[in-house]
Amino acid sequence: MTGTDLDRTPLSTHRRAVAAAFGAQGLLFISLTTRLPRFQDQWGLSELAVSGLLLMVVLLAGLGSVLAELGAKRAGSATVLRGALVLAGLGLAVVALAPAEPVFVAGLAAYGLALGSIDATTNMQAVALEHRYGRTILPTFHGAWTLGGIAATLVAIAVSGVGITVGLLPLAALGVLAAAAPFLPHDVTPVEPAASGSVPWRRILLLGAAMVLFYMVDTAATTWGPVFLRSAHDAPDWLLPLATLPYLVASGAFRLGGDAAVARWGPVPLLRAGAVVAALALAVIVFSPTWAVAVLGFTVLGGSVAVIAPLSFSAAAAVAGSGLDPEARRARVDAVIARFNQFNYVGGLLGAVLTGAVGAGSLRIGFAVPMVLVLLILPLAGAFRDA
Repeated sequence: MTGTDLDRTPLSTHRRAVAAAFGAQGLLFISLTTRLPRFQDQWGLSELAVSGLLLMVVLLAGLGSVLAELGAKRAGSATVLRGALVLAGLGLAVVALAPAEPVFVAGLAAYGLALGSIDATTNMQAVALEHRYGRTILPTFHGAWTLGGIAATLVAIAVSGVGITVGLLPLAALGVLAAAAPFLPHDVTPVEPAASGSVPWRRILLLGAAMVLFYMVDTAATTWGPVFLRSAHDAPDWLLPLATLPYLVASGAFRLGGDAAVARWGPVPLLRAGAVVAALALAVIVFSPTWAVAVLGFTVLGGSVAVIAPLSFSAAAAVAGSGLDPEARRARVDAVIARFNQFNYVGGLLGAVLTGAVGAGSLRIGFAVPMVLVLLILPLAGAFRDA
């Protein structure tokens, strides 16, 4: 009898626990990015210096995803997820309390390492539950991430008049608390998945390219949106989170309805329509005459790209685990998801680092990069058919 057989916890309980982990991740990530302008002021950072710090976070997140694959083989994704949530909370606490810039950078580094492990293991948990349910449920998990981001943005607005430590430190504790949730366990007795050569990597790479494009857009919006409102429209500090909040609200609404939308229309039409609308929304941002028009662009953008990431993970898991028994499928899917998650950070490099570097003189030019590249979703959408 395996550890999975001995688990009598209802699937719905595990589903709520995994959703809570997604929510905690969104809360911590957006709590950090919405304060980038304030960190710039506190430490005297240029936009190029911020790009360098974001590059460090992205690279360490990629390493964290690799470590998550290794850890999941030995201890299970639930155990790795708990450790990563604690590390993320501690890293954010160090960022909030940092007395000097090197300590601030060290906190960011710890958070970046945890970020990759959380990304990988939450999606491992989610696809395992999706296979148990036998239907698409990943959009709602990613919707929970968005709800966490919305909560973080509302808090950032509410505490904009207080110090970073007071506004950020209590949120860091929530990551630690989320680690106690009852995640989905599984037997970690070594199971030899089918040979790696039998994994259909060509199709998985196409799905990964679509996810790169999503994270390019998403990271550009959530990381540089507040800075854009200040640099392009001289918006006051209390208004800066409005670049992120409407984006997240629209994204969350579409993700929470994503399961039903996929069942009704299928992934391919949803992705192609979303790519066209996203390009138009980014054009509105790039050419926005006022901050209000820019916020409208961010809002439409959030809804248009909302389901790309969850459908990418779902499709990659379906393709990787096709034809295997449940135990072997989970072992292989965990490994593939950890590697597939690396596309997240390639997109992060394009969205956060490239947008900032190209837009060092003007972020309008920086946002023109994802405006053009997001249209590559149109030919890639066919890879999602029958996944």
